[in-house]
Amino acid sequence: MKHFINLKDIPAKDLRKILIDAKKRKNARKKLNNLEIDKGAPLKGKLLIQMFEKSSLRTRLSFFLAISQLAGRTLTLRRDELHISEGGESIEDTAKILSNFGDAFMLRTDSDEKLEEFKKYLSIPIINGLSPSSHPTQILSDIFTIEEIKKKPISKLNITWIGDSNNVLNSLIAASIKFSFKLNIGCPKNFQPNKKILSYIKSSKNKIFICDDPKIAATDAEVIFSDKVISMNDKVDKIKKLNDFKRFKINKKLMSFAKKNCIFLHCLPRGTEVDEKVFSSKQSKVWIQALNRVHVQKSILLYCFGKLR
Repeated sequence: MKHFINLKDIPAKDLRKILIDAKKRKNARKKLNNLEIDKGAPLKGKLLIQMFEKSSLRTRLSFFLAISQLAGRTLTLRRDELHISEGGESIEDTAKILSNFGDAFMLRTDSDEKLEEFKKYLSIPIINGLSPSSHPTQILSDIFTIEEIKKKPISKLNITWIGDSNNVLNSLIAASIKFSFKLNIGCPKNFQPNKKILSYIKSSKNKIFICDDPKIAATDAEVIFSDKVISMNDKVDKIKKLNDFKRFKINKKLMSFAKKNCIFLHCLPRGTEVDEKVFSSKQSKVWIQALNRVHVQKSILLYCFGKLR
């Protein structure tokens, strides 16, 4: 049994094994429909319990399809339906019940501490479906998408992030260190990564550069990432924050500083941070990016169950 909480805590060789398995599984499904089962039905009889404390579309759908294609089943819970929310039931007791009824637990949460506490008391694998500090399933899937499109290891590519310093960027930074790729980060000075993340970057000695000029960040990029400036439950002056990010908007002019074959990725949902002409262009790969989460999350589930091929 293995947990999947933060990329920085998972060995690089295991992350690569997940990507290799995902590629094989995607190739094997070219003639199969969404609910047809993978050969061997590797997770037959297994139940994935999902709990969402934040809204979700892609994570909910992709984990449903992932476990279904592996011949398992899923049950989705909301916090407001449980005693942990209204009845004062402890995380320890909740975790023990989940462990008795399910075989794995996926949590999208508003608390990193809660994620760690569940891990402490669960006797089944826990997967981080998004927390305030990281979004590991998203970024590992994005690496899969990049290598699939570019047809080369991500370590040979120039990757750029332009936007807010959030949980998705934190996972991208961890991935940069694990997979040894160059990462340029462009964001306003007041919104750069926190001290803990900066210390992690410094200790890694990886090629990660941070600047407050989007044009410099975008120069010679082969992949440009962005995300919503106003995140879920963002408790800030929204008008002021949007104004601070005006010159970081991804538009055709900014994309012109990147390499001609540069692709644009966005984990969705989108806001005002990307121009429609870029979002709807041939450079935008957001739809295949979203779909690939199914394939990678299948392999993450198999990793957690110790069943990677």
